[in-house]
Amino acid sequence: MGTARYFVVTPQKALERTGALSDALRARRDGGFIWLDFANPTAKDLTALIEPLGVHHLAIEDCLDEDQVPKTEEFANHTFILFNRYRYEDGTATVEEVNFFVGDRFVVTVHSHGIEGEAFGDRLEATVRRDLQRALRGPDFLLQVILDDIVDEKFNAIEALEDQLDAIEEEVLHTVGGLKPSRLIHLRRTLLSLRKSLSCEREILVKLCRRDSPYISAEAVYDFRDIYDHLTKFFEVVEICRELITSIMEIHLAMANNRMTMVANKTNHVMRRLTLIMTVFMPLTLLAGIGGMSEWSMMTGPENWRIAYPAFLAVMALMGVASYYLLRLFDARDRPDAFLYPGADRHEEQAPAEADERRQ
Repeated sequence: MGTARYFVVTPQKALERTGALSDALRARRDGGFIWLDFANPTAKDLTALIEPLGVHHLAIEDCLDEDQVPKTEEFANHTFILFNRYRYEDGTATVEEVNFFVGDRFVVTVHSHGIEGEAFGDRLEATVRRDLQRALRGPDFLLQVILDDIVDEKFNAIEALEDQLDAIEEEVLHTVGGLKPSRLIHLRRTLLSLRKSLSCEREILVKLCRRDSPYISAEAVYDFRDIYDHLTKFFEVVEICRELITSIMEIHLAMANNRMTMVANKTNHVMRRLTLIMTVFMPLTLLAGIGGMSEWSMMTGPENWRIAYPAFLAVMALMGVASYYLLRLFDARDRPDAFLYPGADRHEEQAPAEADERRQ
């Protein structure tokens, strides 16, 4: 169920709340201007504004449609502005539309499609009362006060996103393989939606500062420029965060590849050792298979076993040692650095000697 608040703004009574729309409209005719705030309204609530304020029915349709991008449109009797309220809490982004009608001595705000309507309305009222001296200067200044508060709320969301991004970066640097790419993808989508909102809202502020709307005075342009500067700054921060997400993903993939390479190198080292052992023992196994049976006894004679078998074992030991050192020699020759830097060890040994000769 929607709620509505009607305020009369006059220099004498400041911000006064009335109980009915008719009272606010009557006070508008007597002087000053009015502020109508609707939270989660129905079509009937907004249609009631067509006759007294000249609100266009297409703008009312945009207010009731929750899937709109920020924009501003000029109608015969008012300027329609659609802005986004952006919040980021507990890893969840919430985007809420806030609609404005600005015309001759009236401002209408429409917000909260089922989300904390009264709480946000209380906050807007408190914001206006806190900066009442500026709001009393006219409907355009009241619009600026509310927009400034909405943009400041975006800053809190951006700070929360930056903190989460910093935490993910620390996690990637200190815990290899501990990052879930889905977190970065979710954060990237959040930044994309925020970037889209900021980009459109900057265009809105450009039009307001250019005074495309006849209801924006020259004095209020300076305040709207300040909001534009904030949006530009936030847009640049979001762009930096998007680039940082790409860098974090690249670091994560590089560290994962390095880890896989290290594991592969360890596996290759183990297989190299096993191959060395197998190569050393293959001829010994062949020799033991042939000479360790009756063939060796037949060649040396059974009566010479005390000398023959020790000699057989000695030959096997010599073959094993010779095979080991030959494999070590071939392994040293096959190393990549031996091809890239031939004779490096020899040059390193000769370098101190050459240095001593030059000193002498």
